[in-house]
Amino acid sequence: MLLMPLTSYIADHIWLCAYPVRLAGTRFEARMTVIRLASGEIMLHSSCHISMAIAEKILALGPVAHIVVPGNFHHLHATSAQAAFPGAKTWICPGVETKQPDLKYDGILGDAAPADWMSEIDQVLVRGTRIMREVAMYHRATRTLILVDLIENFTDATPNTGGALKLWFKYVLRMWANPKPAPEYRIGWNDRAAAANSLLSILAWDFEQIIGSHGDLVDRDAHALAAKAWSGIFGQY
Repeated sequence: MLLMPLTSYIADHIWLCAYPVRLAGTRFEARMTVIRLASGEIMLHSSCHISMAIAEKILALGPVAHIVVPGNFHHLHATSAQAAFPGAKTWICPGVETKQPDLKYDGILGDAAPADWMSEIDQVLVRGTRIMREVAMYHRATRTLILVDLIENFTDATPNTGGALKLWFKYVLRMWANPKPAPEYRIGWNDRAAAANSLLSILAWDFEQIIGSHGDLVDRDAHALAAKAWSGIFGQY
């Protein structure tokens, strides 16, 4: 698997690593987020495959204490991270335990952050959806919202995106240069009131940028973009 370099996003706090994904005939990238906690320990959020080379780069930032599997569509590389960092705790989003029943974990994430990071990171379990599950996180020190699939932001500037995905997102799903939740969310809302309450809890955070797993990063007008991306939910319950 060809990985992009581990790059600094917010100095001394957050690093990113992109990696290729192929799904249902489409080609695009996903993104791992690496967070340094105040203790100096490292959290891996939505891990990529951890090769020896990338493990060395991560360990140069600090000891890896937490492997976070934040969505039930973002679990495939968790065992790779566990093998690379056997001393780390693994935390999963609800639903991952049914998709990977053999995956060992230390806790299931919800609205209340574990004591390990509750003084630094807030979180919300997105409810009201029957296909896709996700725990959104807010890194208070950098005012960064960290998601996986709750906002996908593909544009002409998005690198390494295949023509098939562009065709679907531009002409069928109308999501090209129009940030929205992943298609699995859009067809899977089954309790819009619960979903809206979850999204309103996220919008109560004072974030300035958004890291999602797919598409471009959101470095400006992040709060307004998120509110617009989720506006269809608020108007339908």
